[in-house]
Amino acid sequence: MNVLITGANGFVGRHLVRRLLRAGRIGAGQAPFSRLTLVDLEADDSIDDAHVRVVRGSIADDAVLREAFAERVDHVIHLASIPGGAAEKSYALGLDVNLRATLAMLELLRAQPAPPTRFTFASTIAVYGSPMPALVDDATPMRPSLSYGAHKLVDEILVKDYSRRGWIDGRIVRLPGIVARLAEPTGLLSAFMSDIFWKLRDGERFTCPVSADAVAWWMSVGCCVDNLLHAAALDEKEVETRRDWTLPVLRLRVAELVDALARRYGDDRRDLVSYAPNDALEQAFGRFPPLDASAAERIGFRHDGDVDRLVVNACARDTDCTP
Repeated sequence: MNVLITGANGFVGRHLVRRLLRAGRIGAGQAPFSRLTLVDLEADDSIDDAHVRVVRGSIADDAVLREAFAERVDHVIHLASIPGGAAEKSYALGLDVNLRATLAMLELLRAQPAPPTRFTFASTIAVYGSPMPALVDDATPMRPSLSYGAHKLVDEILVKDYSRRGWIDGRIVRLPGIVARLAEPTGLLSAFMSDIFWKLRDGERFTCPVSADAVAWWMSVGCCVDNLLHAAALDEKEVETRRDWTLPVLRLRVAELVDALARRYGDDRRDLVSYAPNDALEQAFGRFPPLDASAAERIGFRHDGDVDRLVVNACARDTDCTP
């Protein structure tokens, strides 16, 4: 079995790869993989495993995709993307990576012999646009307000259509803000959601660009990996009637998160935080409504549990969040 991961050296990708290498399989009841094909611009040179095949380059490069799919691929977990802010600044790059490359992969999979490849697609809550309605549930219209969200929504439609035709076996999960990524250039407008974890853990001052009462959706990277692997391992019969899920989240005020970080790392952490709200940023990342993710919960997807567990999971070296 050959499992291919795009964006394998990104924040979520690195954690996913480490989990897969420990487990040797996607999930309980799944056959062990014989090959793990990792595709990204750069590779993690610390990985030394006979099962791993590395393909360096952009998925927007047809030659890179041909190399990546030179062997039959049984599972794809597609993480690679140009995120919100970066896609707004570089429209052509976002279009190439987020949309054209995904279509090219789907076409390569269509050409593979049966059975259809399982294709787990990491979409985004950006498909809902901003501002969101008073409640988000399975019936909420998707009205993306950024090119990134628009690209992902088109990808979702394609994944469903290729699945309908029997060319792939698609599964779509819409990810919220995933924490806590290290401070590095990502193009993410929501980077502050991760920065606050590391600053307060390390006892450093942090100026928050949204107010203490700003409300966001949160998920740790370990919980995110749990949910991606759960999606990939779902039986075909479990996705016959539905292939897309907005994942369960913790809906928290920034002040609640600061309190949890103070409980974990010391009461003095509260005094390290000051607030300088940016109206546009708060509109996009600080006014998240309640989310009804009951469809996802019924099929086994989950959130971190509570804010204290979120802090532990987000800052943990080991990303396995299984209770």
